[in-house]
Amino acid sequence: MTTKTMENLFHDMLKDIYYAEKKILKALPKMAKGAQSPKIKAAFEKHRDETEGQIERLEQVFEIIGKRPQGKTCEAINGILEEGEEVLEEYKGSDAIDAGLVAAAQAVEHYEMARYGTLKRWAELMGLSDAVKLLDETLKQECKTDEDLTKLADTQANQKALKAA
Repeated sequence: MTTKTMENLFHDMLKDIYYAEKKILKALPKMAKGAQSPKIKAAFEKHRDETEGQIERLEQVFEIIGKRPQGKTCEAINGILEEGEEVLEEYKGSDAIDAGLVAAAQAVEHYEMARYGTLKRWAELMGLSDAVKLLDETLKQECKTDEDLTKLADTQANQKALKAA
């Protein structure tokens, strides 16, 4: 039996988040299209552009550890994105759609924040300072996106959904 190391674990989780980011990149245009608020549409479009940069940084981390970029099926993100699809279908055209889409997007952000936080810490422990910088840049971006989504929920989406009730 092969001994599993922190390096193996780091590589596996890196493949997990790489897969997740690729799936998120495909989902964001659908979310933008389904949003009613121009500001929420713009937020999804902005995050799509950011996600492209995040994928590029992940590819650099793969290079740092001497591995080729490759994804590994992530059932967690598949489930989270499936819930977002359900919101799109079930609330299409309703005043609650934006609140549901923001909530779905925040579930994605929280997953990403958890993964990037862990990967950053492990990279620190393994002495991968260049990887730490790349992962930290993405982690900060994910945290900022989550904050921006909270503001959009508080100033637009939640109130509109509540008034329609």
